[in-house]
Amino acid sequence: MDVGQPKDYLIGMSLYLNYVRNSNPERLSRENGMVGNVLFDPTAKIGERCRIGPNVVIGPRVIIENGVCLKNCTVLADSLIKSHSWISNCIIGWRCTIGKWVRMENTTVLGLDVSVRDELFINGGVILPHKEISESVSEPKILI
Repeated sequence: MDVGQPKDYLIGMSLYLNYVRNSNPERLSRENGMVGNVLFDPTAKIGERCRIGPNVVIGPRVIIENGVCLKNCTVLADSLIKSHSWISNCIIGWRCTIGKWVRMENTTVLGLDVSVRDELFINGGVILPHKEISESVSEPKILI
């Protein structure tokens, strides 16, 4: 396993969360709307009617609005995920903004300070730092 590769990082994260569940389960969240192994910073704010998990890590000062679904992903510090977005198998970088009703899947990686507009579909790939995504990405690719 090479945790420098996004797909392997997500597998490693899942294995680590399973380890935490077995060795130190009080560190994992048991709040309403949390499913399976979820680890989040106490400064993160999570809205109502969200489905978080399994295998999710949420960093400091992250804001997740109402109705968001996150599974098998990491959200790094100071990011904002707006309402009703669906994110699976993704790594969200620092200070990112994900618009309303966005669907991201298939090992999508966002760099630092990436903004995704409302109602877009991102089907995998890597988006380099300081970009604004204004149209859907239907095939995995690197956006420079």
